[in-house]
Amino acid sequence: MQPLAAIGLIWFAWVVSWALAAIWVNRTVGKAPGSAEVQSRVTVAAGAALLFWGYKDSPGTINIVGWLLLTVVVSGLIFAWWARLHLGRLWSGRVTRKEGHRVVDTGPYALVRHPIYTGVILSALATGIAEYRILALLGAVVIAIGFSLKARLEERFLANELGAAYEAYARRVPMLIPFHLRTG
Repeated sequence: MQPLAAIGLIWFAWVVSWALAAIWVNRTVGKAPGSAEVQSRVTVAAGAALLFWGYKDSPGTINIVGWLLLTVVVSGLIFAWWARLHLGRLWSGRVTRKEGHRVVDTGPYALVRHPIYTGVILSALATGIAEYRILALLGAVVIAIGFSLKARLEERFLANELGAAYEAYARRVPMLIPFHLRTG
């Protein structure tokens, strides 16, 4: 099996497992306005279409680089799964407040406030590089923009819902890039 084919299988397995895990959540008690979230969802979907459109026809990178990038893809998706499991029943695919919601600031959430987005963005960028196509790399960038939009929406929502506890957490932990040095 070539690295690019393995990357495709890893993404497929991740998407299926992620969809199946969506039933394991607490009851929703509050939601961000749906229209505010549509922009990020459309952006991520457009990025995914660019990332994977023509995927099988792509020659991909040189083998050794491809295998290294496969490792990055797997690492990013494992990071996202670690965050999903650590968040447990508080997770939601939409920007919501779940029953029993609180600030989770341990595990991957001690490194970044949105580790699921961080892991998926990292994996998408590695996939775009592995495909060795401008459209794939553009798709990865568009996915990063989409998740950045969603993270900013989620930031406002959680600050409003959880108040000072979330604001203190946001001052301590970077949003998407681990170990990001703050200035000013």
